Amino acid sequence: MDAADALKLFELDNNVVPLSASDEKVYCYDGQLQSDQLDQRPWRADPRYYRKVEISSIALVKMVMHARSGGDIEVMGLMLGKVVGQTMVVLDAFALPVEGTETRVNAHHESYEYMVQYLEQCQAAGRQEPVIGWYHSHPGYGCWLSGIDVETQMLNQKFQEPFLAVVIDPKRTMSAGKVDLGAFRSFPEGHIVAKSQDTDSDGFQSVPLNKIEDFGVHADKYYPLDVGYFKSSLDQRLMERLWRKHWVSTLSQSPLITNGEFTTLKMLELAEKINIFSKDAKKNVSAGQIIRESDAISEEVSQGYASNMIKKRLFGGT
Repeated sequence: MDAADALKLFELDNNVVPLSASDEKVYCYDGQLQSDQLDQRPWRADPRYYRKVEISSIALVKMVMHARSGGDIEVMGLMLGKVVGQTMVVLDAFALPVEGTETRVNAHHESYEYMVQYLEQCQAAGRQEPVIGWYHSHPGYGCWLSGIDVETQMLNQKFQEPFLAVVIDPKRTMSAGKVDLGAFRSFPEGHIVAKSQDTDSDGFQSVPLNKIEDFGVHADKYYPLDVGYFKSSLDQRLMERLWRKHWVSTLSQSPLITNGEFTTLKMLELAEKINIFSKDAKKNVSAGQIIRESDAISEEVSQGYASNMIKKRLFGGT
């Protein structure tokens, strides 16, 4: 399997849809049309007005590579794009030089100065798309918004609408072999979520015990958007160059090795959740969650083993 085949497999696994020639006009930015759409401020009448986000393959790979480079540290960046009806379209993304920890990222003066300079250079080069959202990583603990994330997103939506929040889990991406990404928008302050509008209670989200409370407390303050990925013929050459860099850095890696520690931690978390459930079934842990989480771990390990065997046969080794 060479880099080209691996790229095709990545696009297939993540359902990256090629655009037709007529659909490639999504890359043409019409400032007046965007202004006319935004002047109506439809999100005020319907807090869930935006239902879907479409992300270009270029932006997707750049965000995944950035998130992966951070390791256990959260990283952050911004996304450029536009809106088309009730869909938010992400056309590009760029990293921000921020100070991150294992639980949060903090943007300082240097980051804002870098952002302004980057956007000025984009405009000078003919890129007119505005910032449409921010992304950051959650290494190993899933795609959702913490209390701090919700506050950040609410502030952004208050002054920079329309604005989107994207969260990427690089560890689960490497473990599962498929991008683990979530897109969210917050509700306005004081908004009450109706029962019929509430998120699906059966939606599985494996969250570490030390973050379950934060996850549960703020879960009704934002909603997820459906996520899709696309590419155009214009993307292909740049995508191939980006992919070669990504492919070289991951070619010899095995998920069983690179994510060994992460998998072990997930199994320890699962054992602790089973212990808690056996003592008190009312403490944010259900039997269904335990079963689904154990199934997810076994599936990821099986995929990692299969990937390792394929690489051994293709490239040799023991």
